[in-house]
Amino acid sequence: MTAAFGLPDPYRDTAFYDDVAVKRGLAWVVDVICITTLSLLLTPLTLFTSILYFPLFYVMVGFVYRTVSIAKWSGTPGMRLMSVELRDASGRRFDLATAALHTLGYTVSWTFFPLQLLSGALMLGTARKQGLSDLVLGSAAINRSALDM
Repeated sequence: MTAAFGLPDPYRDTAFYDDVAVKRGLAWVVDVICITTLSLLLTPLTLFTSILYFPLFYVMVGFVYRTVSIAKWSGTPGMRLMSVELRDASGRRFDLATAALHTLGYTVSWTFFPLQLLSGALMLGTARKQGLSDLVLGSAAINRSALDM
């Protein structure tokens, strides 16, 4: 992997970034389904009180789901299904702290929807297909299958 700041060069190593924005969108759909299912399955464990604050409960479940899966696999289950993983500025997999910061950025972006629109536009318009959280952290999502090249 050739690297500027540890990440593959988007002009020389294009296979790392091919279709990443589309794959991240599809991964998001998978993850929303997983988080919704998990939230509904966990609701009885709250003695159904989470029904009273379900949007907040959903955000909390999603935060833990994203943080833990990104820290463990460097991507959510949806990202893994789409063969995409996150790498930090040095090209390494995310640790727990970086995963939590990335998830916090994602959550803030969804809280202030114009930021999420900006993030989506950045994923479509930047060479490394980086969203807003990625740009702030210096990270990028890359094709996992391209790692074998």
